[in-house]
Amino acid sequence: MPALILPVQGKYPEIGPDCYLADNATIVGDVTLGRDCTVWFNAVVRGDVNSIRVGDQTNIQDGAVIHCTYQKAATIIGSRVSIGHKAIVHGCTVEDDVLIGMGAIVMDQAVVGAGCIIAAGAVVLENTQCESGYLYAGVPARKIKPVSEAQRAGMQQTAANYVMYAGWFRPEPQ
Repeated sequence: MPALILPVQGKYPEIGPDCYLADNATIVGDVTLGRDCTVWFNAVVRGDVNSIRVGDQTNIQDGAVIHCTYQKAATIIGSRVSIGHKAIVHGCTVEDDVLIGMGAIVMDQAVVGAGCIIAAGAVVLENTQCESGYLYAGVPARKIKPVSEAQRAGMQQTAANYVMYAGWFRPEPQ
């Protein structure tokens, strides 16, 4: 069974080349996915009330929800972003090379700067500005420390790994 891809009010999702969509992923409405993106099992990307734009090589892991706010806040997600299992990214901007940890929540009109890590379970409140290159953790999320070179390398590896994992689910060439 293919992923559920539906238009909403005449707006169809645009799926970039070489994207992988798990069989029970849901992508609806005004959504654009860049090249080599992956949307995993039970993930929902719901552009029904506003637009969602996703860059290249971004992975939206199992059970994650990407949404936006009617007439208020679109969602913009950069390239090489890893959105962890059951995370919620809602009406905000996430710049390039970011890791959103498992179960984290990023709320309306927050901006997560390039190279940030949002720790598992953290809650980034509305209108929060996360400075590029820092780890944020807690409820509400607070700036903890700079992201290390080893962490940066790990984030890049995670984004690359998800492109590789997608290959495991593609049909064998005949």
